[in-house]
Amino acid sequence: MRMLLSTYGSRGDVEPVVALAVQLRARGAEVRVCAPPDFAELLAGVGVPMVPVGQSARALTRAAPPPSSMPQRAAELIADQFVAVAAAAEGCDALVATGMMPAAAGALSVAEKLGIRSVYVTFQQLTLPSPYHAPLAYRGRPFPPDVTDNRVLWELDAQSNNVLFGEALDTNRASIGLPPVDNVRDYVIGDQPWLATDPILDPWQEPADLDVVQTGAWILPDERPLSDELVAFLDAGEPPVYVGFGSMPMHASTDAAEVAIGAIRAQGRRALVKRGWADLALIDDQDDCFAVDEVNQQALFRRVAAVVHHGGAGTTTTATRAGVPQVVVPQATDQPYWAGRVADLGIGVAHDGPTPTFESLSVALKTALASETGVRATAVAGTIRTDGTTVAAKLLLDRSC
Repeated sequence: MRMLLSTYGSRGDVEPVVALAVQLRARGAEVRVCAPPDFAELLAGVGVPMVPVGQSARALTRAAPPPSSMPQRAAELIADQFVAVAAAAEGCDALVATGMMPAAAGALSVAEKLGIRSVYVTFQQLTLPSPYHAPLAYRGRPFPPDVTDNRVLWELDAQSNNVLFGEALDTNRASIGLPPVDNVRDYVIGDQPWLATDPILDPWQEPADLDVVQTGAWILPDERPLSDELVAFLDAGEPPVYVGFGSMPMHASTDAAEVAIGAIRAQGRRALVKRGWADLALIDDQDDCFAVDEVNQQALFRRVAAVVHHGGAGTTTTATRAGVPQVVVPQATDQPYWAGRVADLGIGVAHDGPTPTFESLSVALKTALASETGVRATAVAGTIRTDGTTVAAKLLLDRSC
């Protein structure tokens, strides 16, 4: 059985796909992954073949191109998918598509042309139309402030997807003899999309017209040891507070580091800073702070007092599984949603807005470090499922036979 997994985006769009690839391979399938070139090392580390697609996702994120350029960037991304996925998908039995909407649209079109069974997967439910929640607005295309009916907002969302991606998608589809698509979003989602999230963290309410399969989160087991230097720092005192913003650029990263370290010190805690795509750095040479680059968060989070992060789905799930209190400082897209879920579950604090101050972060940390938050975080940790890739792999292989 040969499987192709296609994605484009930040680490949160790629690592879950790698987790599924590892599970499929363990079940005897031949797997390859189409992903941005940034993640070649991640895939090489688990021995899964990678087909690079498009330009660096990190470079694109750091460049922060204006919203007006989105149709052009989408056209390039779709064209890249048609080339790379078409070559990688030959002889495959199934294709899994996720990541940015235009990338998924391109990959699914290739699968349609080749007659390969395909499924769309999302790592947060805000992509899926539902009367119970509003869609995410694209940058530069805000929804009218007076429109509050979710059904109307989803109609506007469909229009935005068609305006931004429709022409480029149809042009590429015509080049391989496929008809145009009336509704880009609904074409991508299909009749039975998969939602690869934990049902406690991300409870899905089923609308009448969409058959969603919630598999549980796709978690890549991380067996890497923590470095000797990091272990020495952890052993040298009380558990520190971790701060990192993943794949978010945080253009005011110097100020972010100063604010975070200052607020952590004000709580009488040591600080552990993850550099990440924000390039966070230590602000002085005091021995109560330590900086890390790539690190095993699954192991690390079990040894910290709290996690301050951006609210990506993967980091939120990892912190929740570790039973560690969280302060979520959401930067964009679905991150305010995850911040809200952390607050609703009582396992941490949702910071108000993307730019913390010493005062606002100090208040949030005081709540997160309170004993009752820790007790709740420990309790919720025991309810988080860890079998998401097992469920997804079985579904995929059973349906491909």
